[in-house]
Amino acid sequence: MSNPIRVAILGYGNLGRGVELAIRQNPDLQLVAFFTRRDPATLRTLTPQVPVYSIDQVLAMKDDVDVMILCGGSATDLPLQSPEYAKYFNIVDSFDTHAKIPEHFKACDQSAQQGGKVALISAGWDPGMFSLQRLLGNCILPQGSDYTFWGKGVSQGHSDAIRRLEGVQDAKQYTVPVPEALARVRSGENPVLTTREKHTRECYVVAKPGADLARIENEIKTMPNYFADYDTSVTFISQEEMQRDHSGIPHGGFVMRSGVTGVDGETKQMIEYSLKLGSNPEFTASVLVCCARAVYRMNQSGMTGAKTIFDVAPAYFSPKSGEELRKELL
Repeated sequence: MSNPIRVAILGYGNLGRGVELAIRQNPDLQLVAFFTRRDPATLRTLTPQVPVYSIDQVLAMKDDVDVMILCGGSATDLPLQSPEYAKYFNIVDSFDTHAKIPEHFKACDQSAQQGGKVALISAGWDPGMFSLQRLLGNCILPQGSDYTFWGKGVSQGHSDAIRRLEGVQDAKQYTVPVPEALARVRSGENPVLTTREKHTRECYVVAKPGADLARIENEIKTMPNYFADYDTSVTFISQEEMQRDHSGIPHGGFVMRSGVTGVDGETKQMIEYSLKLGSNPEFTASVLVCCARAVYRMNQSGMTGAKTIFDVAPAYFSPKSGEELRKELL
């Protein structure tokens, strides 16, 4: 067997832990380092034999790491970290602020070209696997409509927005597809759906003692950009109920392309791709890890610059040879 691909993890939250676990399932990858902004001595990883370094030591390791997987957040971490480290490492990130992907791509491309590296950005499941299904659907059924439904699953950003409200001790928010909307799409109706018609939001809130529950519920339901455009339910529960019933981070969803073929478009066609995830961060991490393999291979073949999942030949994701893939999966 050839030498394993040496992978480092930058950032050790839920996503970083997921990457750590996913690498264990890929024998051709080797975890060689963690990098953290915290005091390295305080970081308790699941792989204690792998050294933990301060983020200040990253550049000293540039010859010992084949791919760096960046596990920070899209709001403030990745817009700075990805372009910075793409100069020195092949990188993979999960940047998921859809509207800002073009500018993030441009910044990473400039850095990766400068350093002769490959930077695969916005990997995960949306953007990522769902993006790829939307692309394929558009190509196969050029006359049609796209539909993406998310959930039922935990929205970490929306949950955090509730937790920031005065009087809130803890909160978890679920995004839920509207069954009637799903049924209309699956029937081939090609409906035009508003935001409110596609998803509802379920909020479970632990209030602090003495908090004004009516005020909290009103502030949630009227919150612009988060809940105001949706039918939203608010349920107040105890901290014990929260820990018992809402401790996980499940998610998932559906990508659909409803289209027509035939002489006069009389034949209805439907493509549907779905995910049902027990752990959002662990699944996202698993996508990032197979992308790390792809990034290394692409760079070894002479490619440089920023890439997205659209630019990766599927065989690059797999540890199997072309011969094995043709025999086993084609």
